[in-house]
Amino acid sequence: FLRSYGTFFALLLIILIFAVLRPTTFFTIGNFVNISRQMSLLAICALGATLIMCVDEFDLSIGTIASFGGICATTLAVKGLPFVVCLIVATLACALLGFMNGFIVTKFNVMSFIITLASSTMIYGFSYWLSNGTTVFNGIPDEFSVLGTGKVLGIPYLTIVMILLAIVFYYMLKGTAFGRSLYAIGGNAAASAVSGINVSRCKTFAFMIGGAMAGIAGVLMASRLGSAHPTGADSLCLNAFAAVFIGKTLFKEGVPNIIGTIVGVAVFSVLSNGLTILAVPSYIQNIITGVVIMLAVVIQKITSTQKV
Repeated sequence: FLRSYGTFFALLLIILIFAVLRPTTFFTIGNFVNISRQMSLLAICALGATLIMCVDEFDLSIGTIASFGGICATTLAVKGLPFVVCLIVATLACALLGFMNGFIVTKFNVMSFIITLASSTMIYGFSYWLSNGTTVFNGIPDEFSVLGTGKVLGIPYLTIVMILLAIVFYYMLKGTAFGRSLYAIGGNAAASAVSGINVSRCKTFAFMIGGAMAGIAGVLMASRLGSAHPTGADSLCLNAFAAVFIGKTLFKEGVPNIIGTIVGVAVFSVLSNGLTILAVPSYIQNIITGVVIMLAVVIQKITSTQKV
């Protein structure tokens, strides 16, 4: 029971510790609303990473894709295009980058780790070229920041977007043939191909959706900050896949899942928020985050071994 649901109880334990240490600042409705907004961008990016990990692949470029999405959207906003147009164009561009990664990985049967590491360098070059290597912020209209900073009934728009996308992705994996195909491929790609599943197409679509979600996260980050930088969202990559790894330990199946991913994101967000409230130096936060990631990977590996 603890091996299957220990991650969830660990999250509750972290919340309890911070609530005891800082009851008047951490354990408040306002702060939990703030945490939900803080975790939204990482969660959106991690939802796409979940699909990629379902087919037993990695995309080390999703952080740079997210940064590119922000640069692309802000560049269009400066030119006077509406926010919706900026969001759609940037998302499609990022989906195309994800499609490129998936196509190369499946067409030539090469390691996704190497291909996406190489493509991240290329994508960074595109971002640098579009922004001239500087932060894009001059001339961005106020309309661009509405979705990233606004609220409805006290709930941030970013939180609402995160919840809606999580519901969509949960249904996609649990209630559609595409989702079941992704799980089948992750379990045994060769057997999936024999059973009639188009492995290459499903993997490519997983990469494409992952790229699109990274792009959305990058655009929303730019909307929240009112600016975009060529490396502004790069950190999302490591934390997104780490959240998926943590989520794999949540249920006994030990496979990527949407609920587990959201819990994994919550672990990172609560830790970051609580440590900041405690005025813990940023380098200590990085150390703790690294330890959490290593523990998640080790626990997931131990759990899988014990099941076998």
